Amino acid sequence: MSLRPRTRSAFHRLAGFALAGLFAATVGAWTTGNAWAAETAPLAPVTVAHAETNPAHDLSMHGSDLHAQTDHEHEPFVVAYVEGGPFVDYQRVLAGVAKGLETMGWIEDGDVPMPEGTESAEPIWNWLSEHAGGRIVFAKDGFYSAGWDESNRDEMFAAIGKMKHVDAILAFGTWAGTEFSKLPDGKRTTPVVVASVTNALESGIVKSLERSGVPNLVASIEPDRYPRQLSIFQSVFWFRKLGIAYEDTPAGRGSIALKALENTAMSLGIELIRCTDRFDVADVNVAAARLKACHRQLVERGAQAVYLTANVGLTADTAADVLEPLIEAKLPTFSQVGSFDVENGALLSISEVNLADEGAFSAGQLVRILEGQSPEAINQRYEGAVSLAVNLETAKRIGWEPPLEILVAVDEFYPKREDGETDAADDVEAAEQTPGEDAEP
Repeated sequence: MSLRPRTRSAFHRLAGFALAGLFAATVGAWTTGNAWAAETAPLAPVTVAHAETNPAHDLSMHGSDLHAQTDHEHEPFVVAYVEGGPFVDYQRVLAGVAKGLETMGWIEDGDVPMPEGTESAEPIWNWLSEHAGGRIVFAKDGFYSAGWDESNRDEMFAAIGKMKHVDAILAFGTWAGTEFSKLPDGKRTTPVVVASVTNALESGIVKSLERSGVPNLVASIEPDRYPRQLSIFQSVFWFRKLGIAYEDTPAGRGSIALKALENTAMSLGIELIRCTDRFDVADVNVAAARLKACHRQLVERGAQAVYLTANVGLTADTAADVLEPLIEAKLPTFSQVGSFDVENGALLSISEVNLADEGAFSAGQLVRILEGQSPEAINQRYEGAVSLAVNLETAKRIGWEPPLEILVAVDEFYPKREDGETDAADDVEAAEQTPGEDAEP
């Protein structure tokens, strides 16, 4: 049984609020749960840079001083990148870092072309190493990925330690951030900026929201991100039973911020309908088949909407098949990951703008380190804007006509026309330029 969305009259009772105010009023003050994103990405071969060897370096490249060491009046700063494995959000956040550095005048060119046909951030890094210019060097031999294989950890960190000179490290995702936070004190001498992680506090990477409590490390934390997503979703569709699929292991629960989702659901009076299976597997097709089976179960068990968590089985190649049971049942979906899933068939999510802003925030932290501030003293609280992505084809298939109040809240519409726009985008622009009274009181 499908759930009917709010009527237009209900939305008009909210008229007069700006987008952020409309949704923020429903959020409340929640704290987010454990980290979610990185651990569920597909496995990939390890990428180990061929750095020049210096056995004395390990990870303590700069002695005991925790500030960047380059004489920046004469030489650019050198930055390296570390991730647990490829994940599509890392591309967008890294591109946001680059644009933020350009805006602040630290690199000359931050307009990174987004790679196609891959979730890897390595093409972006390679482009920056060739084209960024300015006061920061993105080391050509400084991109490290463990390919989501724990057995590659020691080899990867040994390679990092052999780099001749690094002023700071960008650690993307919970896996990489956790590894750096666990290093013994004697190896915590290179500054680390942890980016694109669900909640660095709940995952144990840092010790407090405002300050990291780790001498050489700083992270970005958006404490209300996932409670806000859930609240936005329910403010659009009055559901009481929300379906959710995940792997019921410590890593699986942490990787989707389950604790935060449970707390928020309880606050909103939402019953979580759960389906669990083993999704963190190397074979994407196996994960996709399991996820599709879960979606069928959620429909059969009476879910009125589904919150799509980060999952190995939900990719550009598998999304159409995996989401079909939900679309056939006319259930609205909201992706935890972002607009990448919306482009591939999910109904709603936050827009790519949010990820770019998150990257710009991390860029600001990096600049403060390179200017001489201690990582531990740098603010970590990030407050993202409220902006949405919507798939209009999916909306049509489930029988939902987004009201204008929702359309004006959207930064990204899918699918796009050949000119890169959508019919809905034209309608919104026309409505914004044409004054008139509401049709309903």
